[in-house]
Amino acid sequence: MHAVIRSVRASVSLALSVSPRGRCIAIGTCLHLMQRAVYGSCITVTPKCAERAIATMTSAGPTGTDDHGLVSVGEVRSFVQRCVVAAGAAEKHAESLAAVLVAADERGHFSHGLNRLGMYVMEVREGNCDGHATPSVVRETPATAFVDGENGIGTVVSTYCMEIAIKKAKEVGVGWVTCKDSNHFGIAGFYSLLAIKEGLIGMAFTNTSPLVVPTRAKKSVLGTNAMAFATPAKSGDSFVLDMATSTVSIGKVEMEQRKGLSIPIGWGVDKDGMPTTNPGDVIDGSTGGLCPLGGGERTGGYKGYGLSMMVEALCGVMTGGPYAHHIRKWTADKSPAHVSHSFIAMDPTVFNPDYKQRMGDFMGEMRSLDPVDPDKPVLVAGDPEREHVAEVEKDGGIWYHRNVISAMNTLAKELKVEEILELQKQ
Repeated sequence: MHAVIRSVRASVSLALSVSPRGRCIAIGTCLHLMQRAVYGSCITVTPKCAERAIATMTSAGPTGTDDHGLVSVGEVRSFVQRCVVAAGAAEKHAESLAAVLVAADERGHFSHGLNRLGMYVMEVREGNCDGHATPSVVRETPATAFVDGENGIGTVVSTYCMEIAIKKAKEVGVGWVTCKDSNHFGIAGFYSLLAIKEGLIGMAFTNTSPLVVPTRAKKSVLGTNAMAFATPAKSGDSFVLDMATSTVSIGKVEMEQRKGLSIPIGWGVDKDGMPTTNPGDVIDGSTGGLCPLGGGERTGGYKGYGLSMMVEALCGVMTGGPYAHHIRKWTADKSPAHVSHSFIAMDPTVFNPDYKQRMGDFMGEMRSLDPVDPDKPVLVAGDPEREHVAEVEKDGGIWYHRNVISAMNTLAKELKVEEILELQKQ
């Protein structure tokens, strides 16, 4: 019983002070743990009962815990910059990386924000990634361009590519830019949002190190191969779909391992290709891997498998770079990553001048649907992230778990830079 309570407390303490969405995740995890480990899966625990259980198990009540610290957005950005510069990158390139990592945490994608800083620092320090490289155009047409990333920081290369795509879309209606020899580029949605700011539809795709086990296979040979689609709508509204083609990103599995929790069935498989709840089986690519979006074959995992191959066709295959298992292993191989990306910007008004109005109407119809739970309205892609950004603005910063802040300060000491400055502790 005490072990179960500790597991529930660990999950709840990390999620409660993040966002309403985080509170829902906390309740769900609480229910899952109580049903599985205490009573068995045959009973039903209501959300209200779970709320009471959470309030009982967290000394600070439902509004916060002692496990978090508040850091201003400006300080997060400054901290990333000083760490990356200390690692050996150019100042302007460090600014690019900071913008993407901060955007991830602001939008609630904590697996791709500060959680990833150590990886970028290691890549630059060890020379696997050139912190001073500038990408260049190899060849282009009025609507397309092929870019050599020159093994530069992924955010620098990707921003360069999307800016070219945007320029071409404004000139001829559409711009499509691919690149090779890049590195991890953070959240895919960051680049599609650059297009939205210019009134355009934006799409971004990337391959990654092999982490995903194809349907019916045992070995991880595909990447999480993220994709993003963002489109503007009326009155400044937008639809922003940002997703991996695996059930979850590897970062989410890492976060669960860091909290000492198991993972749900459907997230990953072990060395025999069988479903596992042990995050270690998934993170160590030599023994298992992630499931494609959908999980197993019976639950539609073959669709995620197909989407992953589609992204790879647009990235590694199209650019002539490494693809699938020909890309280096995640963290184990210290050679350059040679990641490929693809970016598309499109002016929807060349097809329909009323596009934004119609897109806004479409989204409004979805949001106005009668919800199953009155307290949980129907949302569209991008709504949870907007809610999180609003909470960050309201709080005056981003709440980070104590483990993350501790890891960042350890990194700061190693790099001999100032530790991250907290505004408030909870």
